[in-house]
Amino acid sequence: MARPDMTLSVVGGIHPNADGGNRLFEIALCAAGEAIQLAPEPKNKHDPSAVAVFSARGIQIGYLSAERCGWIGSKIRLGEEIRAVFQAPEKGGALIRVSFSGEDPVIPPSRPAQTAGRSPEWDDSFYPDEIWPDA
Repeated sequence: MARPDMTLSVVGGIHPNADGGNRLFEIALCAAGEAIQLAPEPKNKHDPSAVAVFSARGIQIGYLSAERCGWIGSKIRLGEEIRAVFQAPEKGGALIRVSFSGEDPVIPPSRPAQTAGRSPEWDDSFYPDEIWPDA
């Protein structure tokens, strides 16, 4: 039985690439559904189980989070076909969607953002003018 698609965090977006490239800028250029490449880095001096994440343009956008890189990296090294696509930007990084079935991953529908304590009907675009109130 195939494993279900997973959403994974990409971390380290705030750090520059070795060539000075800006990861957050590259993340901003990524579109939902765009192909992502995963590359294990067994010679990484900080973490030999690190898995680098590259955009469709071949620019590194970060690394898989430490919780998942060992497991995902081992699957890649064993030759399992893992496909990944960009899902969404996130503060300091991104979310990607991976599939273990050999098919392109399916991005789940996004949930509407809500501010804590506010109902969905709240209209943030209305601000009364305190100096010149309506008559």
